[in-house]
Formats: sequence, C-alpha cells, structure tokens
Amino acid sequence: MNSEFIEINNVYVNAEIVDTNFTCDLAKCKGACCTMESDFGAPVSENEIVELNKVLPVILDYLPKEHIEEINKNGFWMNVNDELMTRSLNKRACVFVTWEGDIAKCGIEKAYNDGKIDFIKPVSCHLFPIRISNFGGPVLRYEKYSVCGPALEKGSKTQIKILDFCRTALEREYGKEWFEETKKVVDN
Repeated sequence: MNSEFIEINNVYVNAEIVDTNFTCDLAKCKGACCTMESDFGAPVSENEIVELNKVLPVILDYLPKEHIEEINKNGFWMNVNDELMTRSLNKRACVFVTWEGDIAKCGIEKAYNDGKIDFIKPVSCHLFPIRISNFGGPVLRYEKYSVCGPALEKGSKTQIKILDFCRTALEREYGKEWFEETKKVVDN
C-alpha cells in the first residue's frame, strides 16, 4: 500500500493490517495474547458486559477454580480510567482463560464453540492483533507484540494478511459489505 491509512466508509485501516502476513501459531505462542502481563485483561464494551452477564453461569463451567473464585469475589470486569476491561488474574491471565495442556484458550469461545452460548467473545479479543482507536471515528491499527513472533513466522508461510486472518471479526464489527469493499480497495 502506498498510504499509511485507507478509509472505507468512515473506518480508517492502517496499511500494516493490509500488508502484514499473520497466522496464529498456538503450538508456539501458547495463547500468549490471553496471558500477557498486565493489571487487567482485554477491552470490553458496556453491551458486551451485559451479554457476558447473561451467559456467565455457562462460561464459569469452563474456567479453572481460581478464575471462578476471582470472578465471584470481584466480578469479571473493571473500569480503568474510563475504559472497561476484563479482569486479570495475578497480573497475568484474563479471568476468562482456560487451559488445554499448556495452551491458554478463551473459556467464552469454548462455550460458544460447544453451542452453549451465542456470544463468541469480546470483539477486542476477536479482532486481535487489530486494535480499534477512536479519533473522530474508528481507526484500525496493528498492535505489535513480541509474543506474536510465531504468528509472523507462520504468516510468512501461509501468506495470509492480518486483514484476511481477522475477516470474521471484521465482518462481525463492520459488516460483510464493509469487508468486501475493503478487499476491493486493497486488491486494486
């Protein structure tokens, strides 16, 4: 891409999302995006908090005891400087993390994949490594983390761009028509 951002229907997309190859490699990263060191977890919206509260009893069935205790004691979200975030356990794992061996997975997504709930996970998680900023409208940017090195390596083999890797999440947030329009613009 020639410019730093492209604009599609008032959504600005950083060129790195279009140009960077990226394919998660859980066998190597171990779900690091869900366990990065932090005082809090992922961004979450008020609507997502409402949805998660509705299905929380089902999600709890997927979580380790320590995570359930944290949620029961303090809730699953917190307000950090007027930003809503999921809680973090021990400044490490999102409270919704569950484990498959040594790989961190999302308990919300597991319940969704099992057909127990109809909410896949917060859009900020679904879009990762894309983050949404708001500068008079949505700005989509690639958030780089060293723990995603394996995803860049695997992406160089698969030749899948971040835009395509995150297609389902982008269509969820902006619609299929928006995604198709974006593809037309970047493919020309």
